[in-house]
Amino acid sequence: MTADTITAADIRINARWLIPIEPAGTVLEHYAVIIQGDRLAAVIPQEQADRSFRTRETVDLPNHVVMPGLINMHGHAAMSLFRGMADDLPLMTWLNDHIWPAEGRFISEQFIADGTQLAMAEMLRTGTTTFSDMYFFPEIAAQMAHDTGIRAQVCFPLLDFPTPWGAGPEEYLSKGADFIDSWKNDCYIMPAIGPHAPYTVSDGPMIEAVRLSEKTGAAIQIHLHETAFEVAEATEKLGQRPTARLADLGLLRPETQCVHMTQIDASDISLLKQTGAHVIHCPESNLKLASGLCPVQELLDSGINVAIGTDGAASNNDLDLFGELRTAAMMAKVVANDASALSAHKALQMATINGARALGRDHELGSLAEGKLADIIAIDLSDPFLQPVYDPASHLVYSNHGRSVSHSWINGVPQVQDGRLTRIDVADLMLRVEDWAGRIRTKAD
Repeated sequence: MTADTITAADIRINARWLIPIEPAGTVLEHYAVIIQGDRLAAVIPQEQADRSFRTRETVDLPNHVVMPGLINMHGHAAMSLFRGMADDLPLMTWLNDHIWPAEGRFISEQFIADGTQLAMAEMLRTGTTTFSDMYFFPEIAAQMAHDTGIRAQVCFPLLDFPTPWGAGPEEYLSKGADFIDSWKNDCYIMPAIGPHAPYTVSDGPMIEAVRLSEKTGAAIQIHLHETAFEVAEATEKLGQRPTARLADLGLLRPETQCVHMTQIDASDISLLKQTGAHVIHCPESNLKLASGLCPVQELLDSGINVAIGTDGAASNNDLDLFGELRTAAMMAKVVANDASALSAHKALQMATINGARALGRDHELGSLAEGKLADIIAIDLSDPFLQPVYDPASHLVYSNHGRSVSHSWINGVPQVQDGRLTRIDVADLMLRVEDWAGRIRTKAD
């Protein structure tokens, strides 16, 4: 581009601060992001943008940080309708006595549609532009995300026993293969395979999940080493830790995302490193269910990719990924006994480029660079509780919460403007949510 060439583009975003994520640890001031179509045309100083681009729209954000949209790598979106329903209980009591019975009574296509939309409203409003979902009726969740225009990895469920979505492994795998085929070329949806956990899926279905992944390229996401009981029971019954069993079955691979990993030792770390599997850290859910503490810094130091997720709102109880980052950073320091563990910039990487790597999409997502997809958020730092500003990255992790997100774009399309959702009718959604709450309360009484 010559000095006197003016290029037309769609949107220019002028930011007080810009954190591109790559190069790592970078904070830029008075930069502009140029969007053309669904891609980033440039990330350049504002003075250079004045000379080089003419855009149909300019968004001035004089008190804001602009950064890539957040990637929430694990959750059960529709469980937002169960938020606060069974708190302060151990994991297996929570599952066996409350969540699974409630799912048996209430799960339907409409429950999934309304619960997923509730989750998407919260995630969009707090800075998430890509989320991973593992729940029943994945075709409904995928359609809801596609219609809203939010990016989603949607994992179909795989278990040994019947659920509202199927009678058993054979049906799950058959329907799952069709689900992958239906959505494999969508610009928003990444279909994936979701074997629930080692204690709910036997060897045969696990092997079939690996074959399906190899055939289609679909990722696999599994709950793994979530509790000490899970690991101890597997070791007693099978004579090996769950990670070792999955490695023997071929399930640990670069396309695999291991969720939780609170109970790990040197052998587990070695297997993760050898196989290239990713870890998805869910700190607040793990704390609330007393599941354990994931040694994030040790994993990072071992060269293992660690991304972050909220888990579902029934065990968190929110989907604010900025809050999750604060908890993750604090927890990492205590676990490592090192105040320098998981710095603010490293935490931000977990919610952006590390999530993109886990998805196999780091060439398109997770940082602000020319040619990448235009998934962008802006966070307003003008409120008193965020003043003064010495280090914007520090504020985003240690002082901020997601409600300071003022704008977001996905594929260059506005999703949040001045703190308001543009693609979801919140008033109508709240009527449907209250209707579900009334039904659930009635059954509980």
